[in-house]
Amino acid sequence: MTEVATARRSRITPEREAELYSAVLDLLREVGYDALTMDAVAARTRSSKATLYRQWGGKPELVVKAMRHSKPGGLRGVDTGSLRGDLHTMVAREDDCTMERNSDLMRALGMAAHGNPDLMRALKELLVEPEMEEFQRVMRRAVDRGEIREDCPALDYIVHMLLGAFAARTLIDELPPTQDFLRSYIDAVVLPALGAPTS
Repeated sequence: MTEVATARRSRITPEREAELYSAVLDLLREVGYDALTMDAVAARTRSSKATLYRQWGGKPELVVKAMRHSKPGGLRGVDTGSLRGDLHTMVAREDDCTMERNSDLMRALGMAAHGNPDLMRALKELLVEPEMEEFQRVMRRAVDRGEIREDCPALDYIVHMLLGAFAARTLIDELPPTQDFLRSYIDAVVLPALGAPTS
């Protein structure tokens, strides 16, 4: 019986999973998180609602995993030999158009998460915490290379700085975040705060 249940759970191919995630993000852009329903996802993807719940447990997990799937991989596997190179490589993984779409989605999810503890938990566990772990590995390498002092107080705020720039770009400048803006921000703000080389 357990083998049958496992077989049922693993029936979705990576291609089908990617198709489902893409449809979820399209729906999210169209109607927003609160109005998005598992019924609508099932209809859009020609899936059964039971399959969606069996695979993802519920809307928060499905939506956040769709967001994570759409991200270009963060810093995992990136090691250019310098902190500046690693951060610039991270920025280069999304073109400006994708960055703008993802910024809009993250802003909408962030707003929705304030009134939804399940979504907040899913965002933290499935998106924020894995990204923070990746950043900590990158920072550790920079410390080991001697680019950053181990006791640098800004080390605890690297993710805050980058997320803040991403969010504040739209709020303050009424412009989307772009590769050029984020590279400039890294060189002008992040690296100096860390005491790391800027060239």
